[in-house]
Order: sequence, then C-alpha cells, then structure tokens
Amino acid sequence: MRIRALARRIIIQFVRDKRTLALLFLAPLLILGLMKLVFNGNTVEPDIGTVGVPSAIVERLTDAGANVTTYEQNNTARIALKAGGLDAILSLDSSGKPSILLEGSDPAVNKTVLLLLQRMMSANTALIQPDVTYLHGNEDMASFDSFGPVLIGFFSFFFVFMLAGVSFLRERTSGTLERLLATPIRRSEVVLGYLSGFGLFTLLQAALIAWFAIDVLGLYMDGSIWLVLIMNLLLSLTALTLGTLLSSFASNEFQIIQFIPLVVVPQVFFSGLFNLESMTPWLQQLSRIMPLYYGADAMRGIMIRGEGWSAIQTDIYVLIGFSAVFAILNVLALRKHRAI
Repeated sequence: MRIRALARRIIIQFVRDKRTLALLFLAPLLILGLMKLVFNGNTVEPDIGTVGVPSAIVERLTDAGANVTTYEQNNTARIALKAGGLDAILSLDSSGKPSILLEGSDPAVNKTVLLLLQRMMSANTALIQPDVTYLHGNEDMASFDSFGPVLIGFFSFFFVFMLAGVSFLRERTSGTLERLLATPIRRSEVVLGYLSGFGLFTLLQAALIAWFAIDVLGLYMDGSIWLVLIMNLLLSLTALTLGTLLSSFASNEFQIIQFIPLVVVPQVFFSGLFNLESMTPWLQQLSRIMPLYYGADAMRGIMIRGEGWSAIQTDIYVLIGFSAVFAILNVLALRKHRAI
C-alpha cells in the first residue's frame, strides 16, 4: 500500500512537470534526429588545386572524387590554400617531379587527400611518388591536436554555463535576489554585479584550461597564448550570460540540467568536432547561431594556423554581440522580480 502511494505521488509529480516530460520523451528524439542529419550528410570531397599538372591527371583526380581547381601560377593557388579554399595543392616542377602542399590543420582531411592520391597513383605506376609538405602543422599532428582547441572552448563554455545557471538560481531560491531588488539598485547594476563576480572565476578557469591543454597535454600551438586566453574568456562570458538568463526560467537545479540537451549538446555538432562540409547546406547554416562555433573556429585558427587578430576579429565581435544580447535579456528578465 505504501509502495503504491509513493509510486502514485511520483507519477503525479512527473505528469504535472511538463518540462520534465518533454526532456524525458522529446529531447532524446531531437538529439537522435540531429545526429542522423549530421552523420548521414554528404560525402566529403577534398578540394585540390593543381599547378602545371597534365589534364589526364586532373581527370583522374576528379574521377577519384576530388574537387579540382586548376591554377596557372603557384602563388595564386597558395593564396587560396591560406584562405581555406583548398585542402591541398598538387604541382609539378620543371623536371616533372610532383609535390603536394597540404593545408594541414585537419589530420582527417590530410589522410583523405593522401589516400585519394595514393589510389590514383597505384592505378598508374609510371607516376613518381610526390614530396609532401604542410602549410600548417606537420605529419606528426594527431587528431587530438585538431580537436583540442574545440574541446578547450567546449569545456569552458559547458562548465561556466552550469556554474552560472545553478549559482544564479540559488540566489533566487534563497531569497537573496529578492532582498537585493528591494533596494534602490537597478536591474542593470544587478546583472553587471553578478557577471563581474562570476567573471573572476570564469577568467581563472579559462586560464587554467588553456594552460593545462597547451603546457601539460602538449597540444599543438602555433599562435599567441594571449589570443587563446581572450577567446576562451569571451566564450566563458557568453556561457555566463546565457546561463544566468536561462536560470530565470528554472525553479530548481534539475531544470537547469534540462537545458543541457537543448542548448549545449546541439552546439557540439556545429563546433568543428564534426566536419560541417559533410552536412546538408541548410543544416550548415544553423552553425551561425551557435556561439561555440565562433569560439571554436577562432581557437583552431590561433592554435593550429597561427592566425592573428585580423583573422579572428569577426569571431570576437560576434561573441561580444552574443554576450551583450544575453546581458540585455537578463536585465529584462528581472522585471518579473521587480519593476523599476
């Protein structure tokens, strides 16, 4: 009898909590559907530029599954490679010896290009094995070196999101926020005060994660550590403002966790851990509304390609914009606690 009463109470509690029911039944379907779209997308075809290569070899590359662009000069091809328009350049010198210059920032793409060229050359034994060089990275670069910058940004974003959401929720449930709003303080001052307080620990966490990944784990690093810290801090600030905003719509810690599969998990698929080019074009556009996409793009640019401020400034401005919008929405969300 007591077991039945307890079970009945739990069932009623779940039925009344529509958000929990949605998390239990709809969130897994949403994530599984998104995973199917991500992993069942288009086959990735490497973009290869050719310089001074006979048309017969160009045709073989195309038949092997590459997108081939022919250039008259090597400098023009290198510009396209640096801009990210090519994955590799195949060229012939005056003696007819082939050479391959790989973009190099993604080991998986490097292997795809080399395997494609290997298949093409195995079909024609007259071809000489080419010299392989790298624009970024080297042949010893591991997959973790490519994913590492993305993971640094993700862990900073995820843990700050959780910290901010739970901490700000406790301020509300403990009555601290209500007592604070009973004073003449403005909503904007409340938001900025909380962000400043949380921001100190956010800064320390961002620095700790970056230092551990680069100096202890030995991640490949070709850029400025200060730019890495700036990007990590901006990602954490975005997560901080987003976490405090969503906590306004939660009544307990469990409901904060409910936002993870809806807010954090989808961003993983568009952060760069998976090749965006393999997704359908309309799905690729969803990455433009994901803060983690911009942070991960800049982190990989700094650490792997050695990019400076001019190359990543768009990502920086977008993250600042996300943080500003979320902060403004935080101010507006406080209206339900007190109208100033």
